[in-house]
Amino acid sequence: MDPETGTNRTVVTEFILLGLVETEKLQSMLFVLFFFAYLVTVGGNLSILAAILVEPKLHTPMYVFLGNLSALDIGCITVTVPPMLDRLVSHKRTISYDACLTQLFFFHLLAGMDCFLLTAMAYDRFLAICQPLTYSTRMSQTVQRILVAASWACAFTNALTHTVALTTLNFCGPKEVNHFYCDLPQLFQLSCSSTQLNELLLFAVGFIMARTPVVLIISSYIHVAAAVLRIRSAEGRKKAFSTCGSHLTVVCLFDGTGIFNYMCLGSEEASDKDKGVGIFNTVINPMLNPLIYSLRNPDVQGALRRVFVGRQSLT
Repeated sequence: MDPETGTNRTVVTEFILLGLVETEKLQSMLFVLFFFAYLVTVGGNLSILAAILVEPKLHTPMYVFLGNLSALDIGCITVTVPPMLDRLVSHKRTISYDACLTQLFFFHLLAGMDCFLLTAMAYDRFLAICQPLTYSTRMSQTVQRILVAASWACAFTNALTHTVALTTLNFCGPKEVNHFYCDLPQLFQLSCSSTQLNELLLFAVGFIMARTPVVLIISSYIHVAAAVLRIRSAEGRKKAFSTCGSHLTVVCLFDGTGIFNYMCLGSEEASDKDKGVGIFNTVINPMLNPLIYSLRNPDVQGALRRVFVGRQSLT
């Protein structure tokens, strides 16, 4: 781009990602921690995927959605952490304008898909517990495919909307992004044109993407809780609450950090908090999800044992 075009066009061709720490010693420690977290996250989610594939008892809609969620977690951490590790090794903190937008697009695509998929999982629990007699027809393979396809379509539309809207902003300097990956709040701070419309768009779309799924999930679980409390068997209530509890824990972690990050746009003074939320979104959540879903689920635990030690699953 021509640097002499003035401030009415973007003249920044690359950004500088400041990362999490400055000192070289801390960077080495950070590399080890994040590399280990990446391996644990990918390994844990691949284990969940393998368990779902090998265990016939897990060939149900709930675990189909869980398998998709595990694949998304692998994608989400891969979009952000390996590029950061590469910068820590090479000591090159720059990222091109196009690469920055690409990273932003895929991050919002996968995070948005996570949001809609968690909603589909809540709907699945509602049908399974509240309407068990019609569950097999209302949650058929066709319905599952429609829910997954609709989730991808909504997530793609959301990611593309924000990415295209960002290209309308002018970036003339400075170009230091106080984060370890490209995201909207930090890029808004660097724009030399008004970001009012972009922030309004982010708030409006974020409100729809955050509030609508939350309302649907809460509504589903109000009905689920009422149905579970009517179960006479204590063992039946325990199993139902255990399954739903894992999903609710993931929803609270995901939506809580997402709302904090995007509904409260960070100022420069809030950058350190934004980094903490970013670590939670991209590293901690994907790493915890396999543990949350397997910790109190005997079916998943049995399938994992079969994967790793070759035991036959219990019938």
